[in-house]
Amino acid sequence: MLSIPELEPAAIRAAHGRIHPAFVGSPQYVHGGLSERLGVPVIVKVETVNPIRAFKGRGTWLAIHGLAEEGRIGPERAVVVASAGNFGQGVAFAARALGIPAVVYVSTHANRAKVARMRALGATVIEVDGDFDDARAGSERHARDDHAELLVDGDDPRTASGAATIALEITDAVAAGALPAPAVASVPVGNGALINGVGAWLRATTERCRVVGVQAEGAAAMTVSWRAGRAIDTDTAETYADGIATRVAIPRAVALMPGRVDDMLLVSEAALHAAEGELTAELGITVEGAAAASWAGLLAGPRPEGPALVIITGSNR
Repeated sequence: MLSIPELEPAAIRAAHGRIHPAFVGSPQYVHGGLSERLGVPVIVKVETVNPIRAFKGRGTWLAIHGLAEEGRIGPERAVVVASAGNFGQGVAFAARALGIPAVVYVSTHANRAKVARMRALGATVIEVDGDFDDARAGSERHARDDHAELLVDGDDPRTASGAATIALEITDAVAAGALPAPAVASVPVGNGALINGVGAWLRATTERCRVVGVQAEGAAAMTVSWRAGRAIDTDTAETYADGIATRVAIPRAVALMPGRVDDMLLVSEAALHAAEGELTAELGITVEGAAAASWAGLLAGPRPEGPALVIITGSNR
């Protein structure tokens, strides 16, 4: 397992104390209806009750503040990213807090509500013809040509250590007797920061919890890469779940997966839509397509033998 200082338990614990209070301490509980449906206790972790309505605020807060402390970004040097929406919102929120300009490249097909929220948070949003990975290529050119700092979701380990604090909050509740210990964590996978962070914490602190990633069948780059042990891109990323619609694998994220990820599953568009509808009805909250992958994976894969963790990663539909 590749050792990364930011993903060591002590560093993750310290990171939890540095994240903006609006993003930590999110709701977590055993849901009766979902537990009955799956046949085991289902722990729901809701990452949507915060200023950007998604889990990305944890890692982006750490990454932006870290880059600022290193002198790599500041009022005169912008941070540039590509985003399907939630990552860009997190970057914009953190950058605005420090008075640092943020430039976000998005696809012209990106969710319009997410684009509007990024602009409302102060980011300069540049739309690019094509898909998310075309937007990412645009962000790379911008950073190179304008002497700006490029931040890639899944590449900077601070985005993963922020995501790891989600699992930390679960295990702290287990230790306090407030939750059962999960036997499996079902994790949506886009660029890999979430699963690497969750996997890093759970592998270091629990003995029996399996970490399983879930992707859409039409956007399987990270699954193909994990199976091959190297970054492999796909020609297309065909899924309505824009938060996990990537066709270019992040090499560093792929390198971090061994030892932190036990399995990767692919689910159909129909399964994602069904899971989204069921979660929305059961939880009474808006659930975006990428967030539904966590539940879809549990329903599609072998039924777990013990409690299962479902992470509701975002509600920006």
